Amino acid sequence: MVLVQKQHPPIPFRPRANVTLLSLRHHQGRLPVTRLSTTASAAAAADYSASRSAVFAVEEYLVSACHLTPALALKASKVLSHLKSPSRPDAVLAFLSGLGLSDADIAAAVAYDPKLLCSEVERTLAPRLAELQDLGLSPSQIACLVLVDPARFRRPTVVSKLQYYVPLFGSFENLLQALRSNAYLLSSDLEGVVKPNVAFLMECGLDACDIAKLSFPVPRLITTNPERVRAMVERAEAVGVPRGTRMFRHALLAVAFLSEEKIAAKVEFLKKTFRWSDAEVGVAVSKLPLVLKHSKDRLHRMSEFLITQVGLEPEYIAHRPALLTYSLERRLMPRHCVVKFLKEKGLLEQDRSYYTAVQVSENVFVEKFICPYSEAAPSLAQDYAVSCRGGVPPAFRFQEPNSDSTRVSS
Repeated sequence: MVLVQKQHPPIPFRPRANVTLLSLRHHQGRLPVTRLSTTASAAAAADYSASRSAVFAVEEYLVSACHLTPALALKASKVLSHLKSPSRPDAVLAFLSGLGLSDADIAAAVAYDPKLLCSEVERTLAPRLAELQDLGLSPSQIACLVLVDPARFRRPTVVSKLQYYVPLFGSFENLLQALRSNAYLLSSDLEGVVKPNVAFLMECGLDACDIAKLSFPVPRLITTNPERVRAMVERAEAVGVPRGTRMFRHALLAVAFLSEEKIAAKVEFLKKTFRWSDAEVGVAVSKLPLVLKHSKDRLHRMSEFLITQVGLEPEYIAHRPALLTYSLERRLMPRHCVVKFLKEKGLLEQDRSYYTAVQVSENVFVEKFICPYSEAAPSLAQDYAVSCRGGVPPAFRFQEPNSDSTRVSS
């Protein structure tokens, strides 16, 4: 995928209106109103320049012109102490304003990268702007890039990296989201690290879309050492998910940056908590690798509810680990109450699967398990709604059906 080449009109660099200049004043009776000689003009200009430099204070400038807080200005001034004049910072501020950045945006960029104020507009910033516009980026997109990483924006390598990353992530907006999670994308070695990682992951059956999706929850996946990426793949396969399978991406997400010891400890916890055999825990993890990332507290509460209260067999849960992905309070418990109530009142077949009631969407559940019993149990919908909100209804109240009522099975 090649970025669309677009021509954009140059962005004007307007001097900021709030820059204060010293002025020479003619005082009545002290300077005659005559044309100054060339020598006198040069001397006056030299005096003006020296006076302006003498009074320039970086910390004060950061507060008044860049809108930094005094604390941030103090911190930033330590790397800008060599500045003797505001001329270069003024030009940078004008450039940033021309991009459409607000005062708050500029303050954020300067606080993140104070050395931005030392850039040469004509030799560095303006050429970079032109190159990025040639890639097809709009001024607003370029402004976002400046805010994400002002330091990398100034470097020539940013162009080649955007040419590679935008097609990989599918759009500039997707890349921008990834950059907010992993600023190393713009600083990592493209040829020695990123491209080898991407190529290897594609050999494992992942496409660009898969890699982009993984880069959000695992930000440093493609910028870490290639040997670590290979180790992640080996650990994903070790938990029972082969390369090229549908669940491989999820397995890679589950084991990324986890040591073998931590994975083994989590597997043992699952076996103990759900009373699973080696074979059963293998089935559960292969079907739902992300169970390895669930907290121990959540898994313990799930086990107590599904095995003790609902009465499900450990083997049954192992083959349906999707049960562990639902909210205990907002889905598993309220729907269990409904199914139990309907079965106790003879409105639902006893062999009706609880898993069937859990896995359907909310609309389907209401249609199949609530609406058909509005006459026999008029408070069922209300009690279910209260339960879904985390409340505890007094009971799933029941009204005896008429003699001519027939049982409804869904």
